[in-house]
Amino acid sequence: MGKRALLSVLLLVVIIDHCTPGNVATETASSTVIVVGAGMSGISAAKRLSDAGIKDILVLEATDRIGGRIKKTNFAGLSVELGANWVEGVNGNKVNPIWTMANKIGLKTFYSQWNNISANIYKQKGGLYNVSVAEKAYNSMNELYEFSRNCSVLLSRHREEDISVLVSQRLNNKIPSTPLEMAIDYFSCDSSFGEPPRVTSLQNTQPLPTYTNFGEDSYFVADSRGYESVVHYIAKKFLKTNKAGEISDPRLKLNKVVTEIQYSRNGVVVKTEDGKAYGTAYVMVSVSIGVLQTNLINFVPDLPYSKLLAIYQFDMSIYTKIFLKFPYKFWPTGNGTESFIYAHEKRGYYTDWQHLETEYPGANILLATVTDDESRRIEQQSNSQTKEEIMDVLRNMFGKNIPDATDILVPKWWSNKFYKGTFSNWPVGVSRYEFDQIRSLFHRRAY
Repeated sequence: MGKRALLSVLLLVVIIDHCTPGNVATETASSTVIVVGAGMSGISAAKRLSDAGIKDILVLEATDRIGGRIKKTNFAGLSVELGANWVEGVNGNKVNPIWTMANKIGLKTFYSQWNNISANIYKQKGGLYNVSVAEKAYNSMNELYEFSRNCSVLLSRHREEDISVLVSQRLNNKIPSTPLEMAIDYFSCDSSFGEPPRVTSLQNTQPLPTYTNFGEDSYFVADSRGYESVVHYIAKKFLKTNKAGEISDPRLKLNKVVTEIQYSRNGVVVKTEDGKAYGTAYVMVSVSIGVLQTNLINFVPDLPYSKLLAIYQFDMSIYTKIFLKFPYKFWPTGNGTESFIYAHEKRGYYTDWQHLETEYPGANILLATVTDDESRRIEQQSNSQTKEEIMDVLRNMFGKNIPDATDILVPKWWSNKFYKGTFSNWPVGVSRYEFDQIRSLFHRRAY
């Protein structure tokens, strides 16, 4: 059973017939292709173009770096990941290309152990559940997930309409309702997709192709160069670097916030926040679905209704990893203790926990994960308030005498206008047809 969903990006591609921009004056020389966004999808798209012999490329990135939602930061003297943190889908019959690149550059990764979770589930108050009680609930939930997977296969085979993961649970007359059941369900569903079973598509998430194709294992990235070094590895395959190995290619422009894209039979003009206008024959927009659902980029003329509908139907999940530093350890360590669960009567209330003793030995760091509405709530309150809530939870688990956290890091992806979330989730009722609409022909040779 896979725990966390691979960082996913829906790519809107707008390609206009190869010609010189006509009626709109531009302040810069025209290029053949402009790629908007320098995250994994944008950099990968630009490399594909370069490999195909199209060198006249311009990449416009809104921030001061490449990598998008694959981003490292310094926390308590350590390099930690604000966004994507795992290489997921490893040790299967096929080799995950991300895993190949990670190994190529020697990225420091650690196998994530989630197979002893039933021995590490804490009550809302009063310490650990009895192992036999927790194991019985965990096994029961696993049977439910197996039923859901089988249900998904049957629906797909008979070309039936999609249902939510929650509906599949109802079909089995088993809806997680106790704090223990809800916690296990949250750990297995929300911690993978960033949203609850009631809105998540069954057919498009069960089974999850990442794990089916590449394997069930996941590896945690803890490297001073950051997970983003994989994006840099791709970028340096086609962008020029200086003697220090840093990207210096003028075809990559940072701090360029795209505000408008004008397209017509005469070409494309891309305007940026600093008043610049760039002419091009083609444009590829690789920003997140969350950004496309806002008014950050104005398309002139408006995108067709079918494409807008497809964009608005997809969900942008919010997955918040909260890092906490302590003066000393007070939690169990050793084999089989890495992940633990807090079962609260409020589903998703600081449920998902992981100690990072293997990844950062002696650093005394805990990682708590929240999603969806809890992420939104936490982003709107102060870090001190979040810390106070977390300390109350930890004292319910480990006793009143534990020390306060000395540092806390709370990423705020939902509040950031350049991301508006962490990864896209496939909601119930949205088919492959809507997905394809995002890439479909809508203006001459425009996709």
